[in-house]
Amino acid sequence: MPSRPKRIVIGITGATGTCYAIRLLEVLQSLEIETHLIISKWAIATLKYETKLPEADIRRLASINYLSKDLSAPIASGSFQHDGMIIVPCSMKTLAAVRTGLCDDLISRAADVSLKEHRRLILAVRETPLSDIHLDNMLFLRRAGATIFPPMPAFYTRPNSLDDLVDQTVGRILDMLSISTTGFSRWNGFERSLK
Repeated sequence: MPSRPKRIVIGITGATGTCYAIRLLEVLQSLEIETHLIISKWAIATLKYETKLPEADIRRLASINYLSKDLSAPIASGSFQHDGMIIVPCSMKTLAAVRTGLCDDLISRAADVSLKEHRRLILAVRETPLSDIHLDNMLFLRRAGATIFPPMPAFYTRPNSLDDLVDQTVGRILDMLSISTTGFSRWNGFERSLK
């Protein structure tokens, strides 16, 4: 039986943090990993504020694209096999929809399917400060099997740019899916200066 390619589903919502999704798609493309992309209606609006890249260029980074309202897409079914789903950035609206099983768009439906099929689901939640409702939704989904992954910058790497911070977060997200990358600094313990 022929083996299928490694597949990752990516949902982009309207929360701030489009740079993480774009970099994630670039890295996965460079690793020749098949990606299935959904961009929400509000993500398309947010893109215009956060990147100079047009939507079409971002979609070209993915292997396969879907409309957010297409609930007949293959990724809406548990019979579609994949190696994990990442919602990056994940808005609190999407977080709540996934928690309640609302499934009113393809992102929340694909996430719901990931949970019921016991596949990896990573939620790069973007909000601050967090309310009791946000925290309760995150805890519920963590207990249901999702990985809650707020994109927290690592300053111990002494980043020289915003790109360094984004690369470190994307690398750590991919670690959660056992996808090895070398494009970011990792903690090596306290290093003593020889000066």
